[in-house]
Amino acid sequence: MPGIVFDTNIWIAHKPRSLPRNLQMSVVVLEELIAGAPDSTAVKKYEAAKKYYEQENKLLVPAADDWVVAGRIIYNLRRGLKSKHKGKTPKLPDHEKQSILNDVLIARTVKRIGALLVTDILETSR
Repeated sequence: MPGIVFDTNIWIAHKPRSLPRNLQMSVVVLEELIAGAPDSTAVKKYEAAKKYYEQENKLLVPAADDWVVAGRIIYNLRRGLKSKHKGKTPKLPDHEKQSILNDVLIARTVKRIGALLVTDILETSR
């Protein structure tokens, strides 16, 4: 059974308490959760989660190739270049490239290991 990774918006919006056995954690998701933490208690909780997932060998960390592929994806998005499989993509404004980097890194690391990324499209579009 492939692993499951919850995107940041799942943790924030739904605060899942019952976790699947094959849940893995992206270090990029942890970074986003820590950056938006309401207080130091939450930061400590996320740091403890990092240690747990690391010990269980379930912490996803972007590899060098993930960063390179993310750069290529953002390059293509900024220019509205045609993908190999579909038509032209909408051009991404320069000021949005940094905000999408984390999303691309999460998706790329999840794809690399063949896991399933669970996200909430409605939450991301608000």
